[in-house]
Amino acid sequence: MKKETKISLTTHVLDVSCGKPAANILIELWQLYSTNTRTLIGTFTTNENGRVDKPLLETENMKIGTYELVFHVGNYFKNNGRNQEELLFLGTVPIRFGVAAKGHYHVPLLIAPGGYSTYRGS
Repeated sequence: MKKETKISLTTHVLDVSCGKPAANILIELWQLYSTNTRTLIGTFTTNENGRVDKPLLETENMKIGTYELVFHVGNYFKNNGRNQEELLFLGTVPIRFGVAAKGHYHVPLLIAPGGYSTYRGS
């Protein structure tokens, strides 16, 4: 019997500067179109494990196309030991990616005050 593929989009955020999940980060999910327009699909906030409590998109709402996650990391850094008066290097981190087929897409974000990294996870 063939295993059914889960159709969803998930994310999580880890602060590699301290080796911990990044809690209370606001995330926006946008769908982008070839007409240079975009639609806000939803806003989410990471929990104490650096994850969103439910998938950002599931089955019928997940369409082939281009999406963008915008992680608002500036307040996280300010609330976690960064000088309030210091100009932050990263205020937001946009990640634009394509969904080419039905399936599970996991887009993690690894952050530090001076940089970030992402990949397609499982």
